Amino acid sequence: MGVRIAVIITLATVFSYLHIFRSFRTEALAQMEGYLSERSQREQVRFILAQDNHTIIKKALTERLRAWSQQDPAPLFDSLFARLPDGTIRNDPRIFDGTKMPGVFVPRGVTADTDFRRRLLAAYEVVAQYGPAYHVRFTNTGVMLPEGVLVGYWPEGATWFQDVAADFSLLELEYFTLGLPEKNPRRESVWTGIFEDTPSKTWMVTVSTPLDVDGRHVATISHDMLLDELMRRTIGDHPPGTYNILFRDDGQLIAHPDLRVKSGVEPYNIQNDARKPEEVFEQGGTVEQLAHLRGIFERVRARPSGQNVLELSEYGEYIAVVRLKGPGWNLVTVRPEHVVSAQAFAVARYVLMFGLVSLLMELGIMYWVLKQQITQPLLAFTQATDQVAAGDFKVTLASSRDDELGRLANAFQLMAQEVQHREEALRQANEGLEKRVAERTRELQDVHRQLVETARQVGRAEVATNVLHNVGNVLNSVHTSALLARERLAGLKLEGVERLGTLFEAHRDELATFLTQDERGRNAVPYLCQLGRHLVEERQTLQQLLDDVGKHTEHIGAIVKLQQRYARTPQQMYEPVQLAELVEDALRINQAALGRHHVTVERNLADVPVITTERHKVLMILVNLISNAKYAMDVVPEGQRRLGVRLEQLDAKHVRIEVRDNGVGIAPEMLTRIFQHGFTTREEGNGFGLHSSALAAQELGGTLRAYSEGPGQGATFMLELPTVPGKQAAQASA
Repeated sequence: MGVRIAVIITLATVFSYLHIFRSFRTEALAQMEGYLSERSQREQVRFILAQDNHTIIKKALTERLRAWSQQDPAPLFDSLFARLPDGTIRNDPRIFDGTKMPGVFVPRGVTADTDFRRRLLAAYEVVAQYGPAYHVRFTNTGVMLPEGVLVGYWPEGATWFQDVAADFSLLELEYFTLGLPEKNPRRESVWTGIFEDTPSKTWMVTVSTPLDVDGRHVATISHDMLLDELMRRTIGDHPPGTYNILFRDDGQLIAHPDLRVKSGVEPYNIQNDARKPEEVFEQGGTVEQLAHLRGIFERVRARPSGQNVLELSEYGEYIAVVRLKGPGWNLVTVRPEHVVSAQAFAVARYVLMFGLVSLLMELGIMYWVLKQQITQPLLAFTQATDQVAAGDFKVTLASSRDDELGRLANAFQLMAQEVQHREEALRQANEGLEKRVAERTRELQDVHRQLVETARQVGRAEVATNVLHNVGNVLNSVHTSALLARERLAGLKLEGVERLGTLFEAHRDELATFLTQDERGRNAVPYLCQLGRHLVEERQTLQQLLDDVGKHTEHIGAIVKLQQRYARTPQQMYEPVQLAELVEDALRINQAALGRHHVTVERNLADVPVITTERHKVLMILVNLISNAKYAMDVVPEGQRRLGVRLEQLDAKHVRIEVRDNGVGIAPEMLTRIFQHGFTTREEGNGFGLHSSALAAQELGGTLRAYSEGPGQGATFMLELPTVPGKQAAQASA
């Protein structure tokens, strides 16, 4: 019967999967088409707005040209512009403020006759009127005259018009040539290919609109638009299980989630680019990826008019495409077929599960009978055991039965009572330990307050800040050691002693016979030995935890003394230090926090000679670096967090300690700021740790540097120290 039902369930599951897959596929394709339709409306707003802006500027510029045709331009022209020694005409440097007024660049060789001056003044006035208003959405607003003259409002490049070389020419640039009649016979707004702005390393695009007056080409209007947000939305904003691609009709790739063009490299063309992937993309790419991208491009280009949803059977994918008004770019959403089939399989799996549940219900009747007679009493014992393990010793069992289970229930309750008494004694001992730790903590807090007050009186607030930061790191370890000691005390399992005592009590009159002949009696003495070893090990563990508390508090005292000595006198106290042991001490101080964050520590400690330095100042730097690395890996999934510590000798006079993590990484522009006082990237950070560590390394005659390949690539901090302090080295050489 079970086999027949299983066959029926399997067939129902198969047919359900096929039906659900077809339904999900239809729904997914409709969702993709609707998503792209809505997405295109949002993305093309800025492009349409740019072209509308050009319509307004064209009208205003035409009016200003007609108005200037009846006026003398010389007075205003001479007050705003000046011909410089290099032959160019630019804004008068004495009055020019590029953040508030348009910039002007007229290359040398241009004849500044009356007609030219009128056109230049008209362009200047229009850009001054509309440039600041449009700057909210567009990087700059410009008007180019046919002579290669540029008038632009660009606050971010305020000095460009004054600094550009005299031989700079617009005549061959794409956004200039797009306004010429031979390049743009329809005289409409045209979008250039994307290009990278070199100073900011951001991708941009320019829209150019020609202006003809009375059949004569008089100017070209332009906007530059940043593409960072569009690229970021294209890559990151997509329905679950899909990804987006953006490219032009000529094959120029604009955005792809896995193929990001390197900075300083020309954009990639999908259909005819012969460069190797590693020459173009940040991650290198693969030949298969490029072939896949080319297949999508060719399928989109060859699709029938009006068909926006396509199937790529050779790649097992569905794609939806829409054109963005304005530049006419193709926005493509790709959904792998296995995403749809996985959803259908998940639903079919539920059908199969419900069928199996029905089958199991029939088999469960026999299980229920056995459970009532045998399993339920044993389950009560299991629950009582869990209750005792959780700390609740008030257990109630059915002890009225006159059989083995009844006698076992009586013995179990007696054992729970005895363990409760032992637990109470351990709890009192633990409270005493917590009280002592709290007292020591209050004493340390009093020391902190005294140091802060002293720092305020002498104007050395940084000393108190460093004390609070470094002592706070070690206090976390003190608190963690205390908690571990408490957990160890609470985890002592002494219930076996009660059971053994009960057995001895029951065989008091024949104890010798019981110990030698009875199976349980022969196991009693080995059990006592094992229990004794267990208690000794637990005592040693607790002693080790208390020793760690002592070491941590000793380190806190050393930090306080070190900072007090620093505030009082610049003298330094050096001592021989074994760096490998000091690195282990720093890891031990952070051991509990690293374990709590599931961080794997990788050591590579070379056998370097003993150096002469200040022990606790070096320890303070290492504790700060390890603590910062731990927080930097919070974004990394558990099990993948790696902390590397490396010790090596650079040369006869220097050693280096590296602390490396695979966390959030550091942006290049942040590498020069992270050591500044008060600078931090964490919400709960105070910005003092790295600053004080860098100062401490400098005082020791060494350096503290940071290196990172960028966000998400982890970071490495390198502490380099001299093997002998400067003064002692001078004495040794003398």
